[in-house]
Amino acid sequence: MSGYTLAELSRLLRERAISSTEIVKSCLERAERHNGALNCFISLFPEHALEQAKAADSIIAAGKAGPLTGIPVAHKDIFCTAGFKTSCASKMLDSFIAPYQATAMAKLDAAGTVMIGKTNMDEFAMGSSNENSFYGPVSNPWDTERVPGGSSGGSACAVSARIVPAATATDTGGSIRQPAALCGVTGLKPTYGRVSRYGMIAYASSLDQGGPIAQTAQDAAMLLGSMSGFDPKDATSADVRVDNYLDALNNDIRGLKIGVPREYFTPELEQPISDAVTAALSLLEQAGASVIDVELPHTDLSIPVYYVIASAECSSNLSRYDGVRFGHRCPEPKDINDLFCRSRGEGFGDEVKRRIMIGTYVLSEGYYDAYYLKAQRLRRVLRDEFRAALDLVDVIVTPTSPTTAFPLGSRIGDPVSMYLSDIFTVSVNLAGLPAISIPAGFSAGLPIGMQIIGNYFQEARLLNVAHQYQQMTDWHKRIPGGWQL
Repeated sequence: MSGYTLAELSRLLRERAISSTEIVKSCLERAERHNGALNCFISLFPEHALEQAKAADSIIAAGKAGPLTGIPVAHKDIFCTAGFKTSCASKMLDSFIAPYQATAMAKLDAAGTVMIGKTNMDEFAMGSSNENSFYGPVSNPWDTERVPGGSSGGSACAVSARIVPAATATDTGGSIRQPAALCGVTGLKPTYGRVSRYGMIAYASSLDQGGPIAQTAQDAAMLLGSMSGFDPKDATSADVRVDNYLDALNNDIRGLKIGVPREYFTPELEQPISDAVTAALSLLEQAGASVIDVELPHTDLSIPVYYVIASAECSSNLSRYDGVRFGHRCPEPKDINDLFCRSRGEGFGDEVKRRIMIGTYVLSEGYYDAYYLKAQRLRRVLRDEFRAALDLVDVIVTPTSPTTAFPLGSRIGDPVSMYLSDIFTVSVNLAGLPAISIPAGFSAGLPIGMQIIGNYFQEARLLNVAHQYQQMTDWHKRIPGGWQL
């Protein structure tokens, strides 16, 4: 049952061919059976999930169900869920029980979804491999000796292994799209402000954005429609009409203009990935689209710009974790300074400490102008280049990641090499644009992802292009060996 797509499960529930309770039991059974090998869940909530499923079955029986009623979903452990542990994969919040519900979670609750559990992630969403978790690394279902990508690796892994049909995730510099690419699933990062950040634990406030990971573009459309919308509790929430994403899926793509920036086809890009994206573009051309070269000349600056800005915002956001108000508190502190230093030293992992230190440095007197202010100016340049390119074309297509999934531990001691995993994704966050990663092939048995970037609040168009491509291919239907249903 857990191998069906979200759309298929929704249809089966409406037809009364299956019950939500049966689906949820199947997902829970797979989670309990496979989590030891994959480590994709931090917490499972079987009793709560079965209660929600029972309530959903009653709603379905009464004929009052919506498209998502009774559908099991996993949530990244960065979203506050009232009454349940929300850890952000950090020792700092290992015992934190959220007192309120994140808006995105509340919207999905209202839509009738069932929460299976909370997925593993890089601590405070800082990482590209899901190895920076207090609860241990997540494995890639396609090869358990390799990373699933990060920071939403747990969500991507759970969907890829068909434990759940869909999961929520967050994207600060590629943390939805990169793990989606490495795990062979579909991941959508919406326009900044499209999904409320209220109750989503902050890493870098001007970059963070929640979104869905699912098997297909159609499933992502169903989930995004319920997650999106203006929220007065979030000052950065956009008061822009939410489209009916499902309506646009079957639009004809004849005449579509696809931009291809050659700056993304660098020597560092693995040749099989370049070949797969080129083949995908050829297929889209056969469907009536046209491919046009566009220029994004400052793409190579996106990594340093991103890590200056993201680290500065992380330094500010994580200053609240001091051992006094909430979070980990060291035992028997000698004085207030000892309390602060030991609580933060014990509560945060190495990567979080590294980014806090970088952020504090670039914000310090004498360095603010040289680093942070300059990075913000370059951010505007990157945004303007995207806007100019999207004036010429409808969407931009690139590889999602320069490599397929790399071995666990191979980059953990080389932060710069790890940061370069996000070279094709971070600029989208800096510009605040929407982008989706979809499966586009395989290399040596490992998935390849293709990224489609659109203009502001044009998620419907991205989903349309992604869906049309998935109607012509079956990459998204492949299931990792060993996790067959």
